[in-house]
Amino acid sequence: MSATRPSAGPELMLPGLAEVYAAYVREAGALPAQPGALQAEMWTSAQLGGLEAAAPHAAARSAALGDLIGRLHAAATPGARAFLRALAAIGPAEGRRAAARAADGLAGVPAAPWEDSLGRVVPGQAWLIQEGPLDGDRLVCEFRYEGAGTAGMHALAVRLSYGDAPAEIVVVGDVPALMAAARQAMQAELCVVQPYDAAAVGARLRAALGGGRPSPGSGGAPPLPEACYPALALARHRVSLLP
Repeated sequence: MSATRPSAGPELMLPGLAEVYAAYVREAGALPAQPGALQAEMWTSAQLGGLEAAAPHAAARSAALGDLIGRLHAAATPGARAFLRALAAIGPAEGRRAAARAADGLAGVPAAPWEDSLGRVVPGQAWLIQEGPLDGDRLVCEFRYEGAGTAGMHALAVRLSYGDAPAEIVVVGDVPALMAAARQAMQAELCVVQPYDAAAVGARLRAALGGGRPSPGSGGAPPLPEACYPALALARHRVSLLP
């Protein structure tokens, strides 16, 4: 297979989704123009969220991911390479190695300027925000890109309802503004804000976010609210870095 000339690619495991994969390849054309690694990761997470939300079970999600990786490699465009690098950085664990190999096979395709920063973040402070007994806990985890200082700071904010079921997942680019608003709300006695042990946050969020939808009849956790899926892949990656 040529690294720079599009081809039909390998046979699909889910041929009925051929047009869906083609749409992803076309949309990836806009990916290299994203202003930074965080925006690229959020874009990629949203695409993965669409796949997972539509998948009836984890096996179908894995098959669709494998098909998509093959189609991106066959496309051999700058957008396809960027998508593969992002999948290798923050995608589901079972597909990262395949995505990295596929991207390595596109060495002659131009790289996005932020490619080397994808997924390379370190965790910082964690916070617990409690707005009331009916609103559950909001866990906020700060992160920054390696070598980027405060310019690369962002946060993952996950609201857990009764039983630690995820109710909302948000990626925040302006952490100081988020925490300033939280402290103002605390001064108005609308919520409680306190530092939270990163290991405790990691344990709670890994259990809450899981790795995919259960197979029918498996007795596993139910699917997440639809609004959680766009940031889900990015959230799982960040949570995996916590103690």
